[in-house]
Order: sequence, then structure tokens, then C-alpha cells
Amino acid sequence: MNTIWMWGWAAMALIFLIAEIFTTGFFLVCFGVGAAAAALLAYWGVDPFIQVAAFIGVSAVAVLLTRPLTRRLNEQHKNFVGSDRVLEKRAIVLSEINPPLGVGLVRVDAEEWRATSEDGRVIAKDAIVEVIRIEGTRLVVRPSQVDALIEE
Repeated sequence: MNTIWMWGWAAMALIFLIAEIFTTGFFLVCFGVGAAAAALLAYWGVDPFIQVAAFIGVSAVAVLLTRPLTRRLNEQHKNFVGSDRVLEKRAIVLSEINPPLGVGLVRVDAEEWRATSEDGRVIAKDAIVEVIRIEGTRLVVRPSQVDALIEE
């Protein structure tokens, strides 16, 4: 057992795992796992060349295995902040949306917002709409596909 190599790999693993706390995406943890595998090989007295190869190989496999997971997690959790949190959500029309008159009110989750339609047409009260963007303090909406299917 070569303790210098073992403690060096263990320190690298710890550094990568601590650094992962300050980043996102499970990228550095892959190298931490690779360094931990190399530390285990050093503990068993395996040649340093093989330790380095194991570090590279295990890290590469870990990266390849975690990429699809992190991509899927990032797609599922679009963390909008501030007013952007209502983007892509459905809303119910509380008072008729009439862009020429500049009136219209919708409820998104538990909040009421002034609204206008995307194409300038009138949208009736109680219709379901989708929020597509925000202009100032007013939501720009379009009739929801779900609501259109119910009417047909």
C-alpha cells in the first residue's frame, strides 16, 4: 500500500465532492467518485499508472451515466423567478379580455393579473388560457388547447 497515493486520491475525492456543493449538475461528483476509486486501488497497492487509468475511466463512466439524469432533471424543473414563474402556466379568465378596451383579468394559481390576448381578439370570461409572455405588468395569453378541445 502506497499511503501517499492513497491520501492524495482521497484528498482529491474530498475536494471534488466539496466543490460539487457549490455547483450544479452532478459534474464534479463524477470526478470525486473516480478519485475515490483510485484511492481504493492505492489502498490495495495497485500500480499508480492503473490508479490514474481507473480515475479517468470511472470518472468518464460516471459522467456518461449522470448526463441523461441531469438533463432530464433540468428540463422538469424550470425554476422561473419573480413574475416569470407564471410563464407557460394555465389561467382562468375572471373578466373578459378585450384588448381594444385594455381590459381583462386572469387568475394564475392564486394570483390575479391584468391580461391581454396574443392576437388582439376578445376572450370570454371563464375561458382557460395559457400565459405566453409578460409585457410590463400585463400577461399576454392565448386560448388553451385544452379549452378549445372542450368546445368542439
